[in-house]
Amino acid sequence: MSRLLSILAPIAFLAALLAIWQATCTALAIPPYLLPTPSEIVVAGLQNLPLLATSAWNTLSTALLALATASVAACLLALAVSLHPLIEQAVRPIVTTLQVTPVIAIAPLVTIWAGLDHPERAILVLAVIVAFFPIFSGALTGLKSADADLERLFDLYGASDLQRLMKLRVPSSVPFLLQGHKVAAGLALVGAVVAEFVAGSGGAQGLAWRIIEAQHRLETAKMFAALVILAAMGVAFYSLMQSAEQVILRRWRGR
Repeated sequence: MSRLLSILAPIAFLAALLAIWQATCTALAIPPYLLPTPSEIVVAGLQNLPLLATSAWNTLSTALLALATASVAACLLALAVSLHPLIEQAVRPIVTTLQVTPVIAIAPLVTIWAGLDHPERAILVLAVIVAFFPIFSGALTGLKSADADLERLFDLYGASDLQRLMKLRVPSSVPFLLQGHKVAAGLALVGAVVAEFVAGSGGAQGLAWRIIEAQHRLETAKMFAALVILAAMGVAFYSLMQSAEQVILRRWRGR
């Protein structure tokens, strides 16, 4: 019963908010270009569904590719950094500086370097930069979090550096890696959208471009429809990563 209520409560609350929104816009006769009603947003979404679906896939595919690229690069760099403290001291300031630099500030440079005729390359690079740091930080923290008693046991048996890395530190880093990927998944999607805004053009054809296009035409309902699709993608992306994390950790801890 409590589980059913936990599911119905947010649905009922959302339905109430939408009803108040609809009634307020109708009663005050608010122009659709200023604030459309939920019903007008649904109509706009259905009318532009093929176009919005194609744009949503373009944004999602960029985010997925950025997440995969960032994952490989971050894990390889974390492995290299974990081998010697001096490498970490050399690399970490550069990685941190790149992470705290606003993506908007470096977007023009990346756009020029990627080629003005290929905005999708710039968008991918910027999304990778946004998603890189959580994975790198999680991987590095995990590789350095091995149990001290197990470290001494490996010393006792004379394990090599490679054996210590593959049989102790990498397995110990799994929970941290999963957490880093869960955070990076959402950031990859956000990074792709932000990159489309600041570095993209009509050539990218993502959801951000549809929002800009609708803004110029004062099609506010279409803008809201794109935002709803984007929010649904973000929630689905995060839920999928969270479910995968729970399944993997349950089996991993059991081992």
